[in-house]
Amino acid sequence: MSSRPVFLVDALPDGASTVLGGPEGHHAATVRRLRPGEELVLADGAGGVADCVVTGPAEGGLQLAVTAVRRLPPPEPRFVLVQALAKGDRGELAVELAVELGVDEVVPWAAARSVVRWDGARGQRSLERWRSTARAAAKQSRRAWLPAVASPASTREVAGLIGAAAGALVLHEAADRPLGSVPLPERGDLVLVVGPEGGLDEAEVAAFTAAGATAVRLGEPVLRTSTAGAAALAALSLRTGRWD
Repeated sequence: MSSRPVFLVDALPDGASTVLGGPEGHHAATVRRLRPGEELVLADGAGGVADCVVTGPAEGGLQLAVTAVRRLPPPEPRFVLVQALAKGDRGELAVELAVELGVDEVVPWAAARSVVRWDGARGQRSLERWRSTARAAAKQSRRAWLPAVASPASTREVAGLIGAAAGALVLHEAADRPLGSVPLPERGDLVLVVGPEGGLDEAEVAAFTAAGATAVRLGEPVLRTSTAGAAALAALSLRTGRWD
């Protein structure tokens, strides 16, 4: 979608003109300071995009002329990142990088060695921060599809996701197989599990491999939980042709 800024909307326009209002319209008009003649893209987060040109101001936003509306197919295979909860802002960094590198869904996971726990109101706030981070990263990277951030999953629930997926990989520094040697599905969900800073518990590895996942390593360096998922997604994007 080139270098034109992307703004997320609930629904694409169905006419030759539209108004971009609300928070997105405010951002476009007062923060980005878009002026008549400048181009932008509206995206509904589900593959729909509308090419637009600013024609003038509108109350709380901008008046737009719609030049084209199109639907982009979802990428295949679908990348699902199971990301262990991390302390500080490392979890949000992991989400931001993963979205920029093509993840389609993020599943927060309360691993045995995760230092933090998402309980009660604090947990809900943390989840909302992950979702806000995913939304901002999708706009920044100009994605037509807005990645979902699911509710936190238990180890048992993650095993269930793996069992239902077309393929699944667990990053583990002690794995015998490099990521580049494992066959990958052409379509369906490809689940990628990233553990916490303290590493995966052997019982978790056993549960996930029993459900059908393959333990893999990226290489000799041991990456942090905030960057391991992004590195693996980059490799998977090349291997699956998503970056062709």
